[in-house]
Amino acid sequence: MNGARHAAVPAPVVWPGAPTPLGARFRVGPDGVAGTNFALWAGGAEAVRVCLFDERGRETRVPLTELTHEIWHGFVPGVMPGQRYGYRVDGRWDPWTGARWNPAKLLLDPYARAVDGEFTLPPQVYGHVRDWPEQYVADTVRDDRDSAPYVPKGVVVDDDDDWEDDRRPKTPWADSVIYELHVRGFTKLHPQIPEELRGTYAGLAHPAAIEHLVKLGVTAVELLPVHQFAHEDHLLRRGLRNYWGYNSIGYFAPHAGYAASGTTGEQVGEFKRMVRALHAAGIEVILDVVYNHTAEAGELGPTLSLKGIDNRGYYRLQDDARRYADYTGCGNTLHVVQPQVLRLITDSLRYWVTEMGVDGFRFDLAAALARSMHDVDMLSPFLAVIAQDPVLRRVKLIAEPWDIGSGGYQVGAFPPLWTEWNDRYRGAVRDFWRHALPDVREMGYRLSGSSDLYAWGGRRPYASVNFVTAHDGFTLRDLVSYERKHNEANGEHNRDGTDDNRSWNCGAEGETRDERIRALRRRQLRNLLTTLLLSTGVPMLVAGDELGRTQRGNNNAYCQDNEIGWLDWSLREDPAWRPLCDLTSRLIGLRHRHPVLRRRAFFSGRAQSADGLRDLAWFTARGAEMTEGDWYAPAATLGMYLSGRDIPGRDERGAPVVDDSFLAVLHAGERPTGFVLPGPPWAERYEVLVDTSREDQAEPPGTVHPAGTEITVPERAVLLLRVV
Repeated sequence: MNGARHAAVPAPVVWPGAPTPLGARFRVGPDGVAGTNFALWAGGAEAVRVCLFDERGRETRVPLTELTHEIWHGFVPGVMPGQRYGYRVDGRWDPWTGARWNPAKLLLDPYARAVDGEFTLPPQVYGHVRDWPEQYVADTVRDDRDSAPYVPKGVVVDDDDDWEDDRRPKTPWADSVIYELHVRGFTKLHPQIPEELRGTYAGLAHPAAIEHLVKLGVTAVELLPVHQFAHEDHLLRRGLRNYWGYNSIGYFAPHAGYAASGTTGEQVGEFKRMVRALHAAGIEVILDVVYNHTAEAGELGPTLSLKGIDNRGYYRLQDDARRYADYTGCGNTLHVVQPQVLRLITDSLRYWVTEMGVDGFRFDLAAALARSMHDVDMLSPFLAVIAQDPVLRRVKLIAEPWDIGSGGYQVGAFPPLWTEWNDRYRGAVRDFWRHALPDVREMGYRLSGSSDLYAWGGRRPYASVNFVTAHDGFTLRDLVSYERKHNEANGEHNRDGTDDNRSWNCGAEGETRDERIRALRRRQLRNLLTTLLLSTGVPMLVAGDELGRTQRGNNNAYCQDNEIGWLDWSLREDPAWRPLCDLTSRLIGLRHRHPVLRRRAFFSGRAQSADGLRDLAWFTARGAEMTEGDWYAPAATLGMYLSGRDIPGRDERGAPVVDDSFLAVLHAGERPTGFVLPGPPWAERYEVLVDTSREDQAEPPGTVHPAGTEITVPERAVLLLRVV
C-alpha cells in the first residue's frame, strides 16, 4: 500500500447511475453490463472523484459528474466485487467557517461495507499541517500531501445472501439474559479453538465457543464494537491499540481485524456465518454501536472520511466553527439532527438487521443521539425515526442513557420502545454488598424491577438492563479484590478510569495468599451473581465474570489488547473457580424455569385474594413485614418474597401463569444473623435451593424448614428458599 501512486491511466467510462442506494453497490447495469454504482452525499462539495486501486496500489480517478439532491453518483462498468476504492472531494478550505475540503486526502466511503487496511495515522492523513510551529492555528493550514498510500480502502462487496436458512431466536425481552463479550478477547486464548481462528468472527462461531454460551444459558451476546474502527494517535505513539473499538470510522463494515478469512470482502461473509451459528444455538446477536462520534476527533484530528466529505454537514460545530461541540469526550459529536446524518445512522442500523442478521443494538452514549440542537430531547428526530421505522422498532434497542454534556444523565427517561443500562442498579448492589447503604430502600427498588424509574408510559420491568459490571470498570473478581484502580499499563499515569468504583477488597489490595480473604472474595462473587440473576429485569453478565476473570485492577482496559483484556480460559478448569461457573449456569436455569423471576409486569404489592397474600412482600430478620420505618432504618438484611400465584398475564394458550413462590434472604452483615421464616399465608415450609455461603454449588442444599422457624443466615450470604 505504501507504494501507491496516481497512475496516468485513462479514466474508465462512467455512466450516470443512480443516487440510491448510497455507497458502492455491485449490480447489472444497462444492456446487462456488470459494474458498480457509486453514490456519495457531499452537500457542499464542488467535485467528487471515486478512486480505484489495483493490486499494486496504482490509482485511477473517476469523476462523478451527476448530482442529484446533493448526492454525487455514477455507474462504472466493469468494477467488480473485491475492487478497492476511496473518494477525493473538492471544495473550499476555510476552517473558520467549518469548511475543511482537501482533495489530497483519500476518504473512506461512509457506506463502505468492507475495509481493507489499517489506519496508522502518519502526518499525511491529516487535512492540516500537523507539525505546524504555531499549534494554536495548525488546524487552519492545509496539508497538500497525498494520503492515499497511508489509508485503508473501501471494498466493493457482492450482495448474494438472502438469509432464507436463518432462524432468528426472537427471545422475548423478559426471558433474555445478556452476555457482553469482545469478539477478539473471548476467543483469543481458547485452547479448543484452532489457533488461526482465535480472536475472529470464525472463532466465536466455533462449536467450542458456542458450547460455553449454551451451557451457561445466556440468550444473547452483546458484542463490543465490531464496526470498522481506528486506533487513536496517542495510543499508537505509546505502542498501544484501541482494544475495545469505541472509535468507529465505518458504520457498515465489520472490523477487518477480527476476520480470519481475509479483508477484501471475505469479512462480511465470515460475520454472517458467525451470526447464523449463534442463531442456530438459540443465541441472539446484539451490537454495541457508536454513532455519537467518529475516529476523526476534533479540529486537530485526522481527515479520514466525514470531515473531508462535508465537515459542517456531519458534525456539530461550536459558534466558532473551527471548533467541534463535544458531548462525548472524544473530540467530536455527530450532528444527528441533520437529515443526511440521521439517514447514515438509520441506513446502517437497517443494514445490520436485514443484511447482516443481527437482532438488536446497544447505543453507546445514547443521550448524545437524543439531543436536538443542544439539549437532550426525548422527542428528538433520532428517537422519532426509530419509533416509526418498520425494521428498527422490532429489534432490541438498549440505551446507555447518558453522555458527558450538560443534562446528559437520562436514566429512566427514554421512551417505552427502549431498554436502558441501569447504573442505579449497579451502584445499589455494589454498595449493599460492601455494607455501604444507609438503608435498604434503594435495594428494594432495584431488586424488584426499578419501578421508580420505569413504571411510566407503558414501560415494563425489562426496560431495566441490570448489571453489576460492564466492560468499562472492574471485572467482578477485581470488584472484590481492589479498592483503587491500577491502570499504570495504560500509560496515563493512572489518571484514566473512574475513581468511583464502590468496591471492597475484603482486607487486602490485589492478589493475596491469605486463604480466608480468598474464600471471602469467592463468596462475595457468589452473592453478587446471585443477586443479579434473582432480580427483576434483564440481567447482563460480562464475559469471564462467571470464571473469576481478573484485569489485575485495571478498570479501564480499553487499550489492553493482551492477557489483561483477554479471557483466561484456564480458570474454567481451576478448582477454585469452576464452582462459580456452575452456580451461574444453575441460577440462569432457575430464571428460565420460573416466570416469577422474569416478570413481564411490575409488582403491585397489593393482596390479590382474601388470605392477604401479595405478589411481593418484604420482611425483616424478625419475620415481620417491613414497615415504612424499617425502610429508613440502617439494615444489613433484607427478605424478599415473590409469589408465583399472582403473576399477571397469560401464557400463549390463554391459561393463567402460575409458578412456585420464593423467599430470598440477602444478608450483607459481617456476622451471622437469625431470620424468622414467615408463616401462613406465605408458606408452611421452605426448601433451601441456594446458599452462597457454600463453596460447592453444584447441588442445592435441599434442607426443608417449617415456617415460623428461626434459621441462621451465615455472614455475607444469600439464601434462596422455595415454598413447598
